[in-house]
Amino acid sequence: MEKIEEQFANLNIVKRSSGTEEPTYLLGIDTSKTVHAEKGNLVAVLCSNGLIRIYDKEKLNVLREFSGNPGLNGVRFANSSDIVYSSCTDSTVKCWDARLASEKPVQLFKGYPSNIFISFDINCNDHVICAGTEKVDDDALLVFWDARMNSQDLSTTKDPLGAYSETHSDDITQVHFHPSNPNMVVSGSTDGLVNVFDISADNEEDALVTTCNSVSSVSYIGWSGKDYKQIYCVTHDEGFCWWDLNHLDTDEPITCLNIQDVREVIHVKGVILDYLIGGLYHEKMDKLFIVGGTNTGIIHLMSCTTSGLMHVTSLKGGHTATVRSFCWNMQDDSLLTGGEDAQLLLWKPGAIEKTFPKKDSMKISSSVYQRVRTHSNDSYKRKKKAVILH
Repeated sequence: MEKIEEQFANLNIVKRSSGTEEPTYLLGIDTSKTVHAEKGNLVAVLCSNGLIRIYDKEKLNVLREFSGNPGLNGVRFANSSDIVYSSCTDSTVKCWDARLASEKPVQLFKGYPSNIFISFDINCNDHVICAGTEKVDDDALLVFWDARMNSQDLSTTKDPLGAYSETHSDDITQVHFHPSNPNMVVSGSTDGLVNVFDISADNEEDALVTTCNSVSSVSYIGWSGKDYKQIYCVTHDEGFCWWDLNHLDTDEPITCLNIQDVREVIHVKGVILDYLIGGLYHEKMDKLFIVGGTNTGIIHLMSCTTSGLMHVTSLKGGHTATVRSFCWNMQDDSLLTGGEDAQLLLWKPGAIEKTFPKKDSMKISSSVYQRVRTHSNDSYKRKKKAVILH
């Protein structure tokens, strides 16, 4: 098998999105897990203007748009259908059918009155949604819903199963379910804590498997390692932490790597590293990679070992401004990237690079993406329900 480093180094642009008239940051990307023979994969992109755009992956043309105003955070496809989800600052998680032109959500998951959702995920069997809130009245919550569509219940609105309220003390910026265990979920917060839960437990205290401390505000979390028994996080001040949950019941240290500022330890010849975007675990090669970049649009890929981070390759000639989002596809080893230049790019290894007119920078004022904070005085109902689904 070709070395993964060579695979990444051979990534070339095969397609650029046709773009739209309105300049917008591309803040999140996900691809559908279902493949239509006639259409191929769909791509969902979260834009800073409050829209979710659905693209054809190979052509990168916009098929339809969904509006989720006020503020959307994150975008995810279901694992077994073309349903796409996003959490919203209006105390809901919305879902649309990406195959339908109707702009109306097919389902609305309502939170408690004061909730402002800024992170979420759906578990691997599409049964449970979990969303993280901003801190309001000393509370930062993880709220859970039953996501299953019930033919007997045609209601388009669902209330929560319950919430965890004791384990984070500030905004919950990240929620990520385990790729293959539907009961395991990890959360990250501006309080620096990264918590692992088993939601099959009867209450929050029993559900908490372990707490890891990044000592900084968490901007990205993920699962890695064989059987996904490791977790990692990136922080808002460009730090990186990596923990091995296999060592929880042993004398071995749980921390694999802890770097306070990756910019100070990674040396890229002739180019600086300005920020980190996130990480990706390459299952076939059992390797974890960190993705970062420069303010001029260069993307850096770094490999992780317990001895440190190593620069693998840099992807140039694509974006002209900060890259905000990416999505790695394990099936065809392709990479989708989105940035503050409003461009969506598709990269594939070994592809013949086509000639594209490089777009002028469309970098726009960050004031475009300011969340509306509408805090309610109503406190959420303090439900303490088991989240387990049978």
